[in-house]
Amino acid sequence: MNISTANHEQDLPPADADTLHPDQIVATVIMTRVSEYFGFFVFAIACALVFPKVFFPNYELVTAMLISFSVFSLAFISRCFARLIFVPLEKRIGRAARVTVAMFLLGGSTIFIGFIPGYADIGIVAPILLCVARIGQGVGSGGVPEGLPIIMMLNAPEHKKSWYSMVPQLGGLIGFAIAASIFFVLTNYLTPEEFIDWGWRFPFMVVLSLQVVALFTRLRLIDTPEYENAVSHHFLHGSPVREVVKKHWSAIILGAYLPLASYALFHIVTIFLLGYIMLFQVMSIPELLFMQTAGGVLAIFTCVLSGLLADRFGRRHFLMVVTAMVGVLSFFIGSMQDNAWIFVLFGFGLLGLCFGQSGGTLPHRFEREYRFTGVALSTDLGWLFGAAFAPIIAISLTVWLGVEYAGYYLLSGVVATLIALYIADRLPSISD
Repeated sequence: MNISTANHEQDLPPADADTLHPDQIVATVIMTRVSEYFGFFVFAIACALVFPKVFFPNYELVTAMLISFSVFSLAFISRCFARLIFVPLEKRIGRAARVTVAMFLLGGSTIFIGFIPGYADIGIVAPILLCVARIGQGVGSGGVPEGLPIIMMLNAPEHKKSWYSMVPQLGGLIGFAIAASIFFVLTNYLTPEEFIDWGWRFPFMVVLSLQVVALFTRLRLIDTPEYENAVSHHFLHGSPVREVVKKHWSAIILGAYLPLASYALFHIVTIFLLGYIMLFQVMSIPELLFMQTAGGVLAIFTCVLSGLLADRFGRRHFLMVVTAMVGVLSFFIGSMQDNAWIFVLFGFGLLGLCFGQSGGTLPHRFEREYRFTGVALSTDLGWLFGAAFAPIIAISLTVWLGVEYAGYYLLSGVVATLIALYIADRLPSISD
């Protein structure tokens, strides 16, 4: 069964005035995703540029960076367990209250990081607080989803399925571009001492304004009759995790591997490159951040392009070709030192193409009553397998064996995604 747009089922009855149209929630979906990803990438960039010096100064730089990247992975691990907390919580306090609690936890944890004193001030307590806040980010992120992207994908016109599945992914690329641009300004106009002493804390404060706007736009929409009607049509309520795993464990695993290459590429061209430059100093940090900001803008445009191309040629064929191109790119990571602009721009261009369609097939892998939790579990595992440990593995391989082995690591994610796409193409989508 082809997983391209031509064979997706019609999920809703004929549209009426009480049903959310995808266009009604585009702005809300993008805004909420931007606020979530911005906080994550502010932390990720700081893991490479700041935390080794501020929280782990008693280690030499390579070890300190590996420890910092280990802390980075904690959010992805804790996110997988957030369902155990928020599914029963939603049954007690309702969806709107659950989203509010989760966003306060996510935003509060991120802002708190900006106020943690360094190791020089409070010793071992500083990295412990950093770990606690990072876990809070992960738990909050795991409790945030409200089903809006799924509603948008499943209500999209048949000839625009891929276009609307691209929209939620824009938030990640916009969030990174904003985070990288702020760090570029800070590292370019502050002295290294000023940046490490206090400048790096500023981006963590910016999270507050984004979170407030995202929370109110989200609550305003999910409190409408149209939203409740769309939720009831798609059964987008949290189901017990154990029941979903028992019923759809194979779909969850398959769904985790479908976007693996795009998640790994995201962290290779962003966090790994920053760590690589910090260790080997082949260019200045502001120069790389400027490249990454430009690359993030390019990825936004190619993400939009992915929606057009996938609708034109079919999502499966499109993803197979783009993922194979990522595999080719993995062999050129060693040329980054001599052709940095070319590698970064090509990397981000491919990132937008593959990341834009990375989640479009997931809702059609699950029966309606298990869809919300099933998609969430697949997404969490995908980020865990493809992103959580990508920086630490890639940096370790580079230090011990050479930078080309970081490319081989990316290639392994490409192979996993291609196999998953091949298997998914031969499995039927679930019709309602």
